[in-house]
Amino acid sequence: MRYRLGVDVGGTFTDILLIDEDTGRTYRAKTPSTPHDQSIGVLAGMRKAAAEAGISPGEIGQVLHGTTVATNAILEGKGARVGLVTTRGFRQVLQIARSFVPGGLAGWIIWPKPEPLAALENTVEVTERIGADGTVVTPLDEDDARAGLRRLRNAGIEALAISLINSYVDGTHEERIAAIAREELPGVPISVSSSVLPELREYERTLTTVANGYVQPQVARYMDGLAGKITEAGIDGGLYILRSDGGLANAVTAARNPVSMLMSGPAGGVTGAIWAAGQAGFDDLITFDMGGTSTDVALVQDGTARIGRETKVGDLAVRAASVDVRTVGAGGGSIAHVPELTRALRVGPQSAGAEPGPAAYGKGGTEPTVTDANVVLGNLPSELAGGEITLDRKAAREAVAAVAEAMGLPSIEAAAQGIIDIVNENMLGGIRLVSVQQGFDPRDFALVAFGGAGPLHANALGRLTGAWPVIIPPSPGVLCAYGDATTSLRDEAARTYIRRFSELTDAELHGILTELAEQAASTLESEGVPRTDHTVTYQVDLRYHGQGFEIPVPVDIGTFDEDGDGMAALGKAFDAAHQRLFSFLLGNECELVSARAAVSGPRPNVQAPVLPEGDGDPSAAVAGTTRLYVDGAETDAKVYDRTRLRAGDVIAGPAIVTEMDSTTLVLPGHAATVHAGGSLLIRPEA
Repeated sequence: MRYRLGVDVGGTFTDILLIDEDTGRTYRAKTPSTPHDQSIGVLAGMRKAAAEAGISPGEIGQVLHGTTVATNAILEGKGARVGLVTTRGFRQVLQIARSFVPGGLAGWIIWPKPEPLAALENTVEVTERIGADGTVVTPLDEDDARAGLRRLRNAGIEALAISLINSYVDGTHEERIAAIAREELPGVPISVSSSVLPELREYERTLTTVANGYVQPQVARYMDGLAGKITEAGIDGGLYILRSDGGLANAVTAARNPVSMLMSGPAGGVTGAIWAAGQAGFDDLITFDMGGTSTDVALVQDGTARIGRETKVGDLAVRAASVDVRTVGAGGGSIAHVPELTRALRVGPQSAGAEPGPAAYGKGGTEPTVTDANVVLGNLPSELAGGEITLDRKAAREAVAAVAEAMGLPSIEAAAQGIIDIVNENMLGGIRLVSVQQGFDPRDFALVAFGGAGPLHANALGRLTGAWPVIIPPSPGVLCAYGDATTSLRDEAARTYIRRFSELTDAELHGILTELAEQAASTLESEGVPRTDHTVTYQVDLRYHGQGFEIPVPVDIGTFDEDGDGMAALGKAFDAAHQRLFSFLLGNECELVSARAAVSGPRPNVQAPVLPEGDGDPSAAVAGTTRLYVDGAETDAKVYDRTRLRAGDVIAGPAIVTEMDSTTLVLPGHAATVHAGGSLLIRPEA
């Protein structure tokens, strides 16, 4: 089977990308998302892409899917009823939490504390205790555990989480309780903390395990349903799910550990952006993914995305490896409103979503959105998504007119420009979170813009950040699906092992890392990936002795040979990271907290498209002219058909570049150069 199919489900559209692995040719499809059952939109898009390629669905080898099912279950509060088993004396571990209140000094006055995912009445204690050194302080009372599990069964729980104190050192008691639970609670999915997150800190470990159980039944139902429909369609190559860290896992593994896919959708975009930017010769980049509901930004150094140890969804922050993506409530469907009290224009985070969508979609929406503002300014063509949606310009103007009237502005265009300016500033805030606040200057990076709405705002974001060039990849509206289809299998193993550097030898740490790598490698081997194709990376969490937080530091395993000085190199790397983040060094002895190894398989050999060479003149691609309202005045602009552009063509702004899945705006004073790989590189003309 030479075809791979990437699927990305967003809040507004489902993006499909079918890739011919032999030629690199791609076939795109974009269909409205179906929130009540995402698999309906997925199957419709798959059939559409297969028809465009002139193949039957049975010729597709693998389906690689970035999904928001787990994320939506948490955001909408529609997860399972979870029962929690914990050590006696720790029943209120989720209620006590970390005593952190977001906001200012008086934030606790107005902050409604979210309810824990496992209610206190569904939490039972068992008599047992394992010490921090792994010794059994109190043996497990199996009768006590069985009685507690029966109480949870009578309470009607739908998923079970087991998280005992210090189980990251020894999970024997947890495994025994899980075995008893399979007898007392047949058919109930079980999440065990020593498997989900074998790391220090009982609150984070418990919260992550409970979150895993909370979304597990819903994710499992979705995976089973989609896998069944894919099989019915004649596709037998298997279903793989994108993890939050940018790797792939088979559907069975993903359903067993769904907390690892909470950022599945955004991770696909970052993976695709790295691939596209690499084709254009750029390894340091900021990714900017603007969809219909939100915008995701991330920072990439040396072609590698920064991986964070925390995944945040709404008010929930779990300990799970994920691409360090920050999300801003700003998208094409973000609603503009003028509060009665302040009379100041606000944009988002409320969104019109897929139903009813922006007023311009003609589906009954009446509130002004960012898409409506772009329609008023002339930035969008008359049709979107390859003709799926015909824009209603009159409805867009009527919606934006409400903003102009509420603010007393002289024209509807002025109101639309204000909406665009504010949403751009909102997105700039997200970019600063991953760059300036992490010690990086955005001017040292290229800006890769994608998503259905990203290329419309990319040039303006480049102007605000000073990040040049702005790169618009081929098929920017379905780049997340491209990332899904071009990534590789990945697994990770971790262990908490607290030692000061003076108590740790190079050989000891080398042995731990090698053991963890072997554990992760066995997972890929079971998927048919031979050891010769494995790529192994190592990372440790370090802190100064006495600190209460850690910084992840990559490990060069080669420095731990007989003649190497791996511990000293690690200490220097940690000092450098601490200096970059906080501008000072504490000077205390370094301390290891956790170690981990990640093993990845080979990326698929997808050929990059190569455009025919042009002479710099894009006039053959001109599809017409239009009127834009930009920088406070109307101006004429050429409209280009991206499919007719050639390598080396230079498009001077103001201009609009249209394609099936997205629209690019080139502002006055800027020019877009067409790269041989198909990307548009926008830079200031000066």
